[in-house]
Amino acid sequence: MKRLHLMALACAFILMSMVPLTSPAEEITRYAYKRHTFELGTEISYRKYQEPDVMRQKGWMYGLFGSYAHHNKLMLKAEFRGDFGDIDYVGGTQGGTYLNLNNVPEYMLEARGLIGYDFPVWKSTVLTYFTGIGYRYLNNDAHKKYSGGYERESNYIYSPIGMVFKTNIGNGWSMEETAEFDYFWRGEQKSHLTDASTVFPDISNTQRDGYGLRGSVIAKKQCGKVNFEAGAFLRHWNIKKSYIEYRDIGGLTYMFWEPKNETTEVGVLLGVKF
Repeated sequence: MKRLHLMALACAFILMSMVPLTSPAEEITRYAYKRHTFELGTEISYRKYQEPDVMRQKGWMYGLFGSYAHHNKLMLKAEFRGDFGDIDYVGGTQGGTYLNLNNVPEYMLEARGLIGYDFPVWKSTVLTYFTGIGYRYLNNDAHKKYSGGYERESNYIYSPIGMVFKTNIGNGWSMEETAEFDYFWRGEQKSHLTDASTVFPDISNTQRDGYGLRGSVIAKKQCGKVNFEAGAFLRHWNIKKSYIEYRDIGGLTYMFWEPKNETTEVGVLLGVKF
């Protein structure tokens, strides 16, 4: 399955490379990207996480993001993001109890390193293909709200693969659209069951199959040496059932796994780039 995914991605890059470009000798126009850029901003999003027929979580998240990028036709970029909020939980527990909890604390940290190439397209647009490596960490701690709850830690390692269109529309304004596929390499889910039970141990489940999708539309206004930006984004994860962990407890063998799950985030952002 992994080999088929990689072959499909290779074909997609070949097709994208066939987009008609201007002459290779043409310089990328001055409105596109400065050699060195820093970005800082804030975002708000509505996040929904669900394990079909098991549980669901939803709530508002608030975050900060930052990045540094180097453009000289070759693009190198480092990105960081952190979100936090309180999530409402509806579903069951290990003991079979049905819960409806409000304001469960949750936070997420993400770091990405990207490499790409800037192509001038037509007269006013630059197209950047990119790939790289990303790490996403999410912590949800129902133990702080419910004596039978427990802390959960989610770790994803993935490769973003996508493209950015940046178009100058005049008078210092530009638009930037991003489309991205996230190739999922590995996930690890840590469930601190000892928070809720003296019988069950802490469990770590490995995930191998899944994918992510992202898209955004951002408007930018140049004011002197600073660009102000505002936009909307969508982020989605679809992760398959994890490998099963077997544990012998009290003379019985128990199976533990992380169910198939989906996460969807829809939000808006404000930032500055200089």
